[in-house]
Amino acid sequence: MARVSPYLNFARSTEGAFLFYKSVFGTDFIGPIGRWRDMPPDPATAPLPDADLDLVIHVELPILGGHVLMGTDAPSSAGFSVTPGNNVHILLEPETRAETDRLFAALAEGGQVEMPLQEMFWGGYYGSLADRFGVRWMFNCAEQH
Repeated sequence: MARVSPYLNFARSTEGAFLFYKSVFGTDFIGPIGRWRDMPPDPATAPLPDADLDLVIHVELPILGGHVLMGTDAPSSAGFSVTPGNNVHILLEPETRAETDRLFAALAEGGQVEMPLQEMFWGGYYGSLADRFGVRWMFNCAEQH
């Protein structure tokens, strides 16, 4: 099923924030909290320092009305610079790759592609961009090719 989810980026406080949100909404995480250490090594990038390996790479928490709040730690050691204004994304999860491609192309027009759509290690078809108005969008399609 297609869905839209707010995606929060924190420099290093995702776990604390989501434990707080969990207490507020009285719900449980969907699946385990993913850690940066879970990501396969990439020979094209430097490894993260040990202090960053246990930071959150992905977490999902049901909130209201079937909506799911998602988040990640975006450490500077991984090339991120989180500031208020760039720490929130709208995550679109279309049902098909064709719809993912269409939405990505339309929102990218006049904007800035941050990561082109591509196959990812978790099996998703993923990309991100900032549209012409500065709104940040992430795309993840689970449809297998």
